[in-house]
Amino acid sequence: MNISLIGCGAWGMAIASHLARQGHDVRVWAHSEAEAERLTRERSLPQAFPGIEFPESIYYTNDRREAIRGAGLIVFAVASPYTRATAESFREAIGEGNRIVTVTKGIEEGTLLTQTDLLEVLLPGNEVAALSGPTHAEEVIRSMPTAIVAAAKSREFAEFIQDAFMSETFRVYTSPDVLGVELGGSLKNVIALAAGMLDGIGYGDNIKAALITRGIHEISRLAIAMGARPGTLQGLSGMGDLIVTCASMHSRNRRAGILIGQGKTADEAMAEVGQIVEGVYSAKAAIALAGKYKTPLPIIEEVDKVLFEGESAKDAVRALMMRERKMENALTQEDLPEYWRSDNSR
Repeated sequence: MNISLIGCGAWGMAIASHLARQGHDVRVWAHSEAEAERLTRERSLPQAFPGIEFPESIYYTNDRREAIRGAGLIVFAVASPYTRATAESFREAIGEGNRIVTVTKGIEEGTLLTQTDLLEVLLPGNEVAALSGPTHAEEVIRSMPTAIVAAAKSREFAEFIQDAFMSETFRVYTSPDVLGVELGGSLKNVIALAAGMLDGIGYGDNIKAALITRGIHEISRLAIAMGARPGTLQGLSGMGDLIVTCASMHSRNRRAGILIGQGKTADEAMAEVGQIVEGVYSAKAAIALAGKYKTPLPIIEEVDKVLFEGESAKDAVRALMMRERKMENALTQEDLPEYWRSDNSR
């Protein structure tokens, strides 16, 4: 089919290349005429993918109407801080009656809208879905095996996306839980910042495993309070995405966290990484959501203090380690063994 991709960053170009290899006619909208011309001429992003050329069949343009002309599917792949401005600039060109899937992860800080919610508000009259999971662009561009989740309000649209993206190296599952899939993909970036901080300090595997485990517990608690399905956060777009983002050096959030753990400020770390660090933006949104839904998020709260209140990463770890004593999983009295219900237990 004809597929239009809005955004020409590393993730967008990995997706565009994958779709082109599947035989789709792919058009990519670039943010400037100069970048569209460079991509047409060089077919590469050397800083992100050294030595790799994109498929010759991909067409690049800076013209919005030309970019989405005849599209059976529109893919939004701009970094989350730019989703609003980009969608607003495309409103007239896109119109209504289109199918849109976002591959961006993030929650808008001021409105607390997910990416699909934001696109539904800004581009009314269109069907919007999300595609998310443990998918580093550096591996997708090289056709390394990857699994991901297509989440849509209708089963037919989710399976439509599944059919468009599915290949022997790119397995696509479907889900009706759009909210859960998006929250997992957004909030894991904040936990990945914390994972990087642990590495930057020089701590080991024990605390990293604890962070990942308690991190998914924290994300799940908020997501469920917001109406997501519990099982979603145990899947690819929750636990899967959290593991890969906390463990891989492909993760810009982990890389930024390492620099912060070594003593750099959030601004210095982002400048050195040289890319949008989504977790920095999602942290503030997560804190606001925690307040709105009255859900404690101790790890994310400490990350927020490090990012915006000047707390050191070591002090944040110490604060988490010395929190009040508690049972690992909250159970009702009826679920506890008899001995644990007595006054003799602690």
